[in-house]
Order: sequence, then C-alpha cells, then structure tokens
Amino acid sequence: MPLSPKTPSREQELREKRRSEQLRANLARRKQQSRSRRSGAEDERDEGLKASSAQTDATGGEK
Repeated sequence: MPLSPKTPSREQELREKRRSEQLRANLARRKQQSRSRRSGAEDERDEGLKASSAQTDATGGEK
C-alpha cells in the first residue's frame, strides 16, 4: 500500500530533525555573537568579527 502524502517518510523525518538541530545551533551562535558585541568583546570563533577599536556613543556614531 503506498504512503499517503500526509505521512512523512523516515527520510523526511530525519531531514526535518537535522534541519531543526542546525537551526537551533545557528540561533545559539547568533545569540552568543550578539552578546559578545554588546559587551564589546571579540567574537570567540576564528572566523568571527573582531571588536571595534573606535568608541561609539549611544546612537552608534563615533565619539
């Protein structure tokens, strides 16, 4: 008996699970990156952005 379109195959379920895990990991990285930027620290990853050496005011403009 063929599977109905509403019943995901095992392969589809695994793909969705992997995608969900990757999205969660990406969100965690982005949150950590945002936190480090707010505190003025460098991103801890090698490929991340370096902390700015210029001081900025509350509006984001340089002092």
